[in-house]
Amino acid sequence: MIERLALCNEVLVPWGFEQQCAYAARLGYRALEVAPFTLADDPMAITDAQAAHWAQVAGDHGLSISGLHWLLVAPKGLSISHPDAAVRQRTDAVIARLIELCAQLGGSYLVHGSPAQRNPQPGQSPADALARATEAWVKAGELAGRHGLHYCIEPLSREQTSVLNTVDQALAIVHTAGLPGLKTMLDTSSADATEAEPLPALIDRVWPSGDLVHVQLNDRNRRGPGQGEDRFAPILTALRRQGYGGWLAMEPFDYVPDGPGCAAWSIGYVRGLLDGAA
Repeated sequence: MIERLALCNEVLVPWGFEQQCAYAARLGYRALEVAPFTLADDPMAITDAQAAHWAQVAGDHGLSISGLHWLLVAPKGLSISHPDAAVRQRTDAVIARLIELCAQLGGSYLVHGSPAQRNPQPGQSPADALARATEAWVKAGELAGRHGLHYCIEPLSREQTSVLNTVDQALAIVHTAGLPGLKTMLDTSSADATEAEPLPALIDRVWPSGDLVHVQLNDRNRRGPGQGEDRFAPILTALRRQGYGGWLAMEPFDYVPDGPGCAAWSIGYVRGLLDGAA
């Protein structure tokens, strides 16, 4: 039975973190998946004491912090693919701190999406950008493994980036690296727009590898699950068939009617599908 439903917390910004936790708990979510830029303008300035406080606030509301995503929005100027080594080194340092922060918050994974911070620079080829990005992902996977975490390469749609678009491309990096801490994940909006096969078939094919460890639910129209044309019941059925026990994180980008309303719709829709299939 899939029971671990999480909400990506930027959906509830500009509310403060405690208000986010209180509302998410009332809706029935079991965790928040946190975007670091919602906690501080510069996540590098977050202290260990602050991390412990936020973990306690979540726990006081009966929630976990499942993991982190949208990793490189802040501070500005980050890139894992930039030709300038100094930029990449600064970005590596931010990633290293976010891995520590995830562990301090009690999370189990980090999702590396951040298309703008992996895209090629002017005059740089996608192949060169991917090679440099791969170096960063392998370093992150090594460090995440030492903290007992999974660092997940997120395949994103071609509309967002030319650097790594499919689960198979991510798996090629994961398998070559052979690191327990480096994995991939499924974002249903990007995957529905990009993958050649239906997502249930993709799940059935990839699951035996053990390298797909997280799922974000959103429609191709970038709204919450159930607010578009995509069908989620077959996806949930495939995950249940394969024994998926990870988090299902609601990650809409277009909040209809608003953030709180979208958060409520998303969990109601997904919970209805799960209960109906039980």
